[in-house]
Amino acid sequence: MAHALPQRILVAPSGFKESLDAAAVAAAIGAGVRRALPGATVKAVPIADGGEGTAETLASATGGHLVPIRVTGPVGKQVDSHYAMLGGEASGTAVVEMAAAAGLRLVPRDQRDPGATTSYGVGEMIRAAIDSGATKILVGCGDSGTSDGGMGALQALGARILDAQGREVPAGGNHLGRIDRLDLEGLHPAVAEGKIQITMALNQHNVLTGARGVARVFGPQKGATPAQVEEMSAGFEGWASVLRRDALEEAGSTDFATGPGTGASGGLGAGLAAIGAILMPRFEAILDSGLAGIDLDSMLRGADLVITAEGAIDFQTPKGKVPAEVARRASLHGVPVVALAGTLGRGCRDVHDIGIDAIASIMPIPMTLQEAVDDGERLLIEAAERFMRTIILGASMAVARLSPRAAW
Repeated sequence: MAHALPQRILVAPSGFKESLDAAAVAAAIGAGVRRALPGATVKAVPIADGGEGTAETLASATGGHLVPIRVTGPVGKQVDSHYAMLGGEASGTAVVEMAAAAGLRLVPRDQRDPGATTSYGVGEMIRAAIDSGATKILVGCGDSGTSDGGMGALQALGARILDAQGREVPAGGNHLGRIDRLDLEGLHPAVAEGKIQITMALNQHNVLTGARGVARVFGPQKGATPAQVEEMSAGFEGWASVLRRDALEEAGSTDFATGPGTGASGGLGAGLAAIGAILMPRFEAILDSGLAGIDLDSMLRGADLVITAEGAIDFQTPKGKVPAEVARRASLHGVPVVALAGTLGRGCRDVHDIGIDAIASIMPIPMTLQEAVDDGERLLIEAAERFMRTIILGASMAVARLSPRAAW
């Protein structure tokens, strides 16, 4: 029977938002696999996607280090944060993780008003990384708690955002509609002079405006009311027009309204594109650049089975999420893919069309979201073990069918 079982298992998950980072998810799944198949070779490859844990993952992969910093959090209070200075061949590159300064986990549940939160701390981290000697900045976009179009980040880098009377516009997406002008005269000199390369690792499916715009798609997830969604949507339309007129020349012909990635992290993509940032698909920026320190495609070629995971498998999964990318690459090598998730939501069955062969929730009984978040590690270990035991059963049944059977 043993020959029918997968012996080389690649575990390649993303993190579970507000619960476990990608490394912790990979470790838990690996532990569950070994409970069921102690003799299997398990390789854990946490996939950094720009969200929580990206800076730490890339620092570890390149022999770099984290730099602690205190910045302005999304609700305006100071928070302890960090960015990474990479090592090895990536020396001189800093990784600024948006989630570490303005992530959803930093917004108390009773204060989740996307119109009031700010990305100011992201700009503070970029500025600190530049001042510490970085010549390249990789901004990881994901798990954000803001929808301010990058206003705050630009202000922290020295820009002034003014209304029609020449007054500074307050922080937060609620005030997008008041913006009349972006003044870049005071922008950090290294950025203004083009001495810093800023690359944003983001989901290119996210755009700033329109029916698929950030206000309509992500606003409700961050606590926006229907009225706020409409107000912010109109505000983003106006902000795109201002950026089109007032952006640095380095921004070129960027389509700030509907260009790929402009809506990433509550519109941070559009805001930083105005000062010359390059908007790049997250997996191209992280995996294919070599910064992740792994050759995922080579690992997939040698695997019998891939287990991936994310917090929710739903209609958004095919739109640039980690399981979709892992499945896309695995399919090129004919390797089956299993995906575990905290929740299975609307459209979850559609992921079978993108190469995910089987899906399962890690929750064996009804429980609250907070209970699942708090107990994520145990739930993942046990879910991975259950799934592997199902595979073992299937393999034993397949072998049994090949054996002579009595008439029934």
